[in-house]
Order: sequence, then C-alpha cells, then structure tokens
Amino acid sequence: MAMRWYVVHAFSGFEKKVAAALKERIELHNMQDRFGEVLVPTEEVVEMRAGQKRRSERKFFPGYVLVQMELDNATWHLVKETPRVMGFIGGKADAPAPITEAEAATILQRVEAGTEAPRPKTMFEPGEMVRVIDGPFNDFNGVVEEVNYEKSRLNVAVLIFGRSTPVELEFSQVEKA
Repeated sequence: MAMRWYVVHAFSGFEKKVAAALKERIELHNMQDRFGEVLVPTEEVVEMRAGQKRRSERKFFPGYVLVQMELDNATWHLVKETPRVMGFIGGKADAPAPITEAEAATILQRVEAGTEAPRPKTMFEPGEMVRVIDGPFNDFNGVVEEVNYEKSRLNVAVLIFGRSTPVELEFSQVEKA
C-alpha cells in the first residue's frame, strides 16, 4: 500500500502536542514503516511590536494535523486513540478519506514558502479602508493606495480639509477600519 495524507482533527491549541504524541506512539508500537510525516501546517509571520520586528508562527489550519500513513485497522486505531484527537476529517468515521496529492502538494509548498520568507501578520490590500492610530494623522481615515511588505509601509490617501493627501505610514501606525 502507498502512503497517503490524512487530516486528523485535534483539540485547538494542542496540535503540536498531538503531533509529538503521535510520533511517540508510532515508535512505541514499531509502526515506523506504515507512517511517513506528521505535520502541523504553520508559516512564520512578522509583526511590529514596540518598534521591533517580532517573528512568530501562525497555523494555516488551527485544530488540524496532517498525517502521512498507510490506512489499516492498526494505524487507524493508533491515531484515533492518541490523546486529544477527535478523529479524521473526510470520508466516514470508520473509513476516512485521504486528501488528494494536489492538495497535499499545495499545503507542503505553502509550509516551505512560509519558512523561507516570513509574511506580515496583518495583510493590507489597495482600496482597503484603514484608520490611522499613531502619528500626526491620528484618528484620520484613509484608503490604502500602495503596500510595501519589504519595508512594512503603506501609502494611504487621507482626507484633510476635504482634500485627498497621500501619506506614507508604517503598518504599526494603522489598523483596519
């Protein structure tokens, strides 16, 4: 049998503990030949706090763990009886359906991209309304015209005395309206 990717539903906030417990149980029961990777899909994000860049991890799918395995009775029971596991996603309760190879490749590619180049925690798009929360234009509303993720800055068109004025601000100086 070939190994396929299955999605396991875990308690939210316990994804890493479930993954570690699963790896431990696989070794304890000598089933390394039937299991591949056990993965919590995360990406690295950067946010500005107190003027400093902070890196943290964000989960794509909170509450889910991806497991590469050959499905049979023994492996199904091993996963199902792991603490803080609620069950499999997809298919029936006793016969879970694997995700497609294309879906698995997309998720793995996103995990890989997330470790190479961290993304900002908050995403802004041109045309989006924002409220300035810091600096000389405090409490003004504006429309995002341009976003520069490398420098963590935005160009915002702020209405001052009825006129649209372009202002360059940092991500930390604005919030979504």
